[in-house]
Amino acid sequence: MFNFCKKYYVYLPPMNKDILTLVNKGEMLPLMEEFYTIQGEGYHKGTAAYFVRIGGCDVGCHWCDVKESWNAELHPPTKTSKIVENAVKYSDTVVVTGGEPLTWDMTNLTKGLKEKGAKIHIETSGAYKLTGEWDWICLSPKKLKLPTEEVYKKANELKVIVYNKADFKFAEEQAAKVNKDCILYLQPEWSKSDKVIPLIVDYVMEHPKWKVSLQTHKYLNIP
Repeated sequence: MFNFCKKYYVYLPPMNKDILTLVNKGEMLPLMEEFYTIQGEGYHKGTAAYFVRIGGCDVGCHWCDVKESWNAELHPPTKTSKIVENAVKYSDTVVVTGGEPLTWDMTNLTKGLKEKGAKIHIETSGAYKLTGEWDWICLSPKKLKLPTEEVYKKANELKVIVYNKADFKFAEEQAAKVNKDCILYLQPEWSKSDKVIPLIVDYVMEHPKWKVSLQTHKYLNIP
């Protein structure tokens, strides 16, 4: 059983070939952690949701605050059906994050959750093929591996992390590629928040198509 806001980490040896085959098919996924909490950022902040964090990411953001997610082999290959079973016990809103969840085929996971009546959100860099059926796509693009054209077209919200002034230019470049209904957010990188929040506030006031996103879960001291 998973308790409110409690995280679970399990470290295993590298996947064997048979398990890796199932992972590549999306029948199993490298599960880093899963937990029920409050969505802390973006459009759905303040909403209760069950988070599923999938291991594996090679985008390599130097300021990533979940670098332990990068190596998929450190996280237990878990049957997708079990992930679905755990999630729907707690919430009808499920957020799939990572790592980079689109490293893997999300078709089976989203199909299973849909069959249980769940609303499914994804938080992704968009660097890989968009698989699965999603109710909400939060696109957080990274400079090292840009999103695919498909995810630009389907994104519901664009969340650009601001680490320095150069990121405003990057944000505008990304905003020019998303669909017209996509909600635009600028979010301070946590370690630089004191320095960049004033810059973001000024920028949003000058460019009101943007909104400010804060990592409220960190202020609230929850996952």
